[in-house]
Amino acid sequence: MSRRSARVRIVGGQWGGRRIAVPAAGVRPSSDRARETLFNWLAPLLPGARCLDLFAGTGALGLEALSRGAAEAVLVERQRRVAAALRETLTGLGAADRARVEPADARAFLRRGPGAPFDLAFLDPPYAERGLLEACCRELALRGWLGAAAHIYIENEIGAGAPELPPGWEPIRRGRAGRSELTLIRCE
Repeated sequence: MSRRSARVRIVGGQWGGRRIAVPAAGVRPSSDRARETLFNWLAPLLPGARCLDLFAGTGALGLEALSRGAAEAVLVERQRRVAAALRETLTGLGAADRARVEPADARAFLRRGPGAPFDLAFLDPPYAERGLLEACCRELALRGWLGAAAHIYIENEIGAGAPELPPGWEPIRRGRAGRSELTLIRCE
């Protein structure tokens, strides 16, 4: 890891309290408070879940899900250096057999088409990239990425406005943490 790195703490589960190093390369990790709120919401859904962390960055959401009992996680990260660091982290945690890192842009990844559907999808794109959330929500809904009764987590900047959701997507929980608005959605 280079001198220019940050540390992110895994909040709970088997790796709870463990700090992981990530390159300080323009990533914005979800805050500990946001992750604690989210994973309290998700507690009954996590055991055995298949998760997609679409804008992985530090990997905080996907790693937290694995730490708390998810069976599998796919972490999509467009910055190659950050993706390489995520692979090292997975190996260091002994989780390389339960997760994979896809070095790709989120939209390009979604256009490829799915393999097995996901139970949970985490979407917390860079705040500056307007319209990205809505476009990715459409791709997830239209291309069969989500299993029956899947849940989608969206984190966006307070005041940015909620994205238009695809038909059948229903917000079931909302919260705030710092500058972030948190929304948990059930997909029917």
